[in-house]
Amino acid sequence: MVFAFSQPGKQKGLNNFQYSSIKNKNCFKAAVVCAHPLAATVGFQMIKRGGNAFDAVIAAQWALAVVYPRAGNIGGGGFLVAHFANGKNTNIDFRESAPSKAFKDMYVDTLTGKANTALSQSGALASGIPGTPAGLFKTLQYARLPMKTLIQPAIDLAEKGFAITADEASHLNSAKADFIKYNSIVPVFVNLNREWKEGDTLIQKDLAKTLRRIRDYGEAGFYEGETASLLVAEMKRGGGIISKNDLKSYKAIQRSALSFVYRGHRVISMPPPSSGGVLLQQMLMMVENKPMKQYGFQTLKSVQLMIEVERLAFADRATHLGDPDYYKVPVKTLTSKAYIKKRLAGIDSTKAGVSDQTKAGFIKESDQTTHISVLDETGNAVSVTTTLNDNYGSKTIVANAGFILNNEMDDFSIQEGVANLYGAIGGKANSIAPGKRMLSSMTPTIVLKNNKPFMVVGTPDGTTIITSVFQSIVNVIDYGMNADDAVNKPKFHHQWLPDQVDLEKNFPGDVKKQLENFGYTIVERSSIGRTEMILVNRNGILEAAADKRGDDSVAGW
Repeated sequence: MVFAFSQPGKQKGLNNFQYSSIKNKNCFKAAVVCAHPLAATVGFQMIKRGGNAFDAVIAAQWALAVVYPRAGNIGGGGFLVAHFANGKNTNIDFRESAPSKAFKDMYVDTLTGKANTALSQSGALASGIPGTPAGLFKTLQYARLPMKTLIQPAIDLAEKGFAITADEASHLNSAKADFIKYNSIVPVFVNLNREWKEGDTLIQKDLAKTLRRIRDYGEAGFYEGETASLLVAEMKRGGGIISKNDLKSYKAIQRSALSFVYRGHRVISMPPPSSGGVLLQQMLMMVENKPMKQYGFQTLKSVQLMIEVERLAFADRATHLGDPDYYKVPVKTLTSKAYIKKRLAGIDSTKAGVSDQTKAGFIKESDQTTHISVLDETGNAVSVTTTLNDNYGSKTIVANAGFILNNEMDDFSIQEGVANLYGAIGGKANSIAPGKRMLSSMTPTIVLKNNKPFMVVGTPDGTTIITSVFQSIVNVIDYGMNADDAVNKPKFHHQWLPDQVDLEKNFPGDVKKQLENFGYTIVERSSIGRTEMILVNRNGILEAAADKRGDDSVAGW
């Protein structure tokens, strides 16, 4: 996919108006895969300038905040999973958190007793405290280049502008009414005179100013000073509750990596408050003793098993998972062999399960998103997923600061039994509390083989993140696929409730019919996820694959 536009404006080493989306590439030294060609190029340029995988991730994320506004962000949050060349692993949690004035029933109407999801999904009150800038500064300790160098390409892209793709134009047009509704000042994302079209230039002067403050004043350039004042002023205008003290108090957290073995491969993923790593471990453990290769790729036998495994895992998610700093999450029990065996006993291989009868296991204890995968020449592997939640988050842009705020408060259980934006149900474990981090489905993952990086993988798209990563890993390890096939073969998804199986439209028709005959409710979707994968093959070549479902791209050598 090539985007060739006529406007002048070439930066040194980066052409804002003529760039190509490279879907797969064999690399020998290093690779960067993410949601936009310009951001992938920016990340890779940092490696060429002497940086490592961490430099690439930081620079690419700053760039994504400019060129991929519906998910790339500084007003959201995310998770980083890393494997160092020396064999160590680490995680960084920079998930958004609830403001100090937040409380359990803040979105429940006092008269009707019903939750108002409009308030948790759109506007200033839907926003949690942003974590992305803190996460990137926390990551800087492992990088080689200074932050001023890593953030400058993003500043230039925002200041000089870039040509938008047809996909971005379509999304901007779709969000136009919401941008006008939820902002006191019409943002640059609104084209008042006409619809956006492919090749139009998007210039973001206010965002460039914010990025410069971060460049010049570091982390305080976002969480304090002028940017913080602008954000709090936006809160007051829009009925939000984030305060200056909330911003100043926010910290990214280093957590111990969630690590387990699947068919001889070491899988490293994210622990709570992400549900991704725990569910991924559960699902892989449930299929590990099954002859998946013998069942065959996307046969009735293999797909039915994986659907039921997904159902069981998501049922557990609804009851048992939340922020471990506020709720005792029973990770050890949820991922124990005895528990997994007991859960598997409930699967009937001859018919569809019923979610109303499938509950979380009993334990007694004493969306819109974007992903970056990077692997460098020395063996550092970094997998990062960040999010605003919905496309363009809360649709609220901080006036005169130019960045979009998340709507992550909706990822809490705003009322027990009430589904969030992605249909996920939650309970007490994920209820709202001041300072608490909302449960996430983000699943940045690294797979090792012989203690060396074998796969770096992740994807956006709400609750389908976990099932897409699960299927991608099975595609490679059990079915022997290359990176391109593992990423782009049709995906399917089940999340317990609603009780339906989502299938991509190009999913095999005969298997779809067989699933319907088993009693499954099938819902067709145009696409599921946008997976980014780097796979080291038996010859030591880095197979870098960017999902064909979007503008995603590879950069590497």
